[in-house]
Amino acid sequence: MTPQKRAHKLIEPTWLMPALDIVLAFLAFILAYIVRYQLQLLRPVYEFNSAPLDAYLPYAVIFSVLLWFVYRGAGLYKAARSRSWSEDLYTILNGVANATVVLMAISFVFQPLVFSRLLLIYAAAFTVILLALARIIRRTVYARLRARGIGVMRALVIGVDDTGRAVLRTMIARKELGYVPLGFLDDNSHGDLSDLGRVKALGDTGSLADVLREQPVDAVVITLPWSQHDTIMAMTEICQKAGVEVSVVPDLFQLNLRQVQFENMDGIPLLRVNNAAPFRAGNRLVKRVVDVALVVLAAPVWLLIFGLVALAIRLEGPGSIFYSATRVGENGRPFKMIKFRSMIENADAMRSKLVETLELDPRHPKIKDDPRITRVGRFIRRTSIDELPNLINVLTGQMSLVGPRPPTPDEVELYAPWHRQRLQVKPGMTGLWQVNGRSEVPFDEMCLLDIYYIENWSMGLDAQILMMTIPRVILRSGAY
Repeated sequence: MTPQKRAHKLIEPTWLMPALDIVLAFLAFILAYIVRYQLQLLRPVYEFNSAPLDAYLPYAVIFSVLLWFVYRGAGLYKAARSRSWSEDLYTILNGVANATVVLMAISFVFQPLVFSRLLLIYAAAFTVILLALARIIRRTVYARLRARGIGVMRALVIGVDDTGRAVLRTMIARKELGYVPLGFLDDNSHGDLSDLGRVKALGDTGSLADVLREQPVDAVVITLPWSQHDTIMAMTEICQKAGVEVSVVPDLFQLNLRQVQFENMDGIPLLRVNNAAPFRAGNRLVKRVVDVALVVLAAPVWLLIFGLVALAIRLEGPGSIFYSATRVGENGRPFKMIKFRSMIENADAMRSKLVETLELDPRHPKIKDDPRITRVGRFIRRTSIDELPNLINVLTGQMSLVGPRPPTPDEVELYAPWHRQRLQVKPGMTGLWQVNGRSEVPFDEMCLLDIYYIENWSMGLDAQILMMTIPRVILRSGAY
């Protein structure tokens, strides 16, 4: 664990924000009860419709737990300096919308004698307000702590011409921004590169990879002229592979706007090269709400299938029912994807040897007549039932119903830069490549389809892909 992460834990224990959100969600329900039953705003409450607060406490518990799952999956509780308040607000709205839809569905299923859906709407609104205010207060506190040198980012600046020196001046003068310049790299043509005060000269630009290995760098700011486009792109890739935050101070606005995030550091424009997805926040919210609603409405069906498949796997022999493996999700974030186990227990250990023996593409290996597959596994893979537990990943916000299939970390290591565009959005249970041949589609073509989907997304396209998936699954096209 880096010193910065240790400092962050001292400032804010990992349990603090989740616990605060749970408390605020309960407070939102209490406020909603007061507004609905005591103040009786908008609509009166007749005596036969009155209910005590205790009747809503189980719903408050379910609501709070759902929020925790969604926010944890969305990374709301992870430290993210570059995340704006509007992004936090989007995540909050997303979680509240998901939890509200689930509670509505529960009320329709169980049909309680007294239940006010208007109270639920009040509770959702109060939750959004309280959680958003909590984030504003949190950001204010962090700004004050960073001004005192607590929870700062150790930055490496590349290039120290006029722009680079302006960045260094701002970092040094505005400590509340939370950047401490660790050093800089520069190609000095005179060969007399020297420190700038306490900011160390760590070498030329060609030594970036070595510096990132040797120094505790948290962030890299590139200030080179845009005429060095190829050098900037190469440096960006080095930083991303090293897991270091990278920003570019542009002198010309020639970047693809879909791949950058605009930021401002005391008047100095930054373009964060983060392969940001082209989805607007509103579109993401709609897509997320539709995902959760469809999964909840279909719950009686897939829960029944869950039980039957689990029984079949257990009757076939010993071993786990579910298979969990690390996959790479949105913006390169790893997560655990859940499937029904369809192979023998030591299948992963045999994978590399099979790929090498069969001379498969290691970026997207699909093995026909795989000897590792069990009898039950062969059926559930042919019918795609093995992927049904992905619905859990959808509910937790790690996946979507429609999107690129999530690759493994070792596959991503082999990606060319343009392949990484398919990581701009949440991975999906189905997508364009699945309805265009599934395992029969070669890797590069799969990436082209995924990128087309990202650039041309709409709810209509999602609906079309879902409808096309049904006959593909029934006919078992391209599945093995």
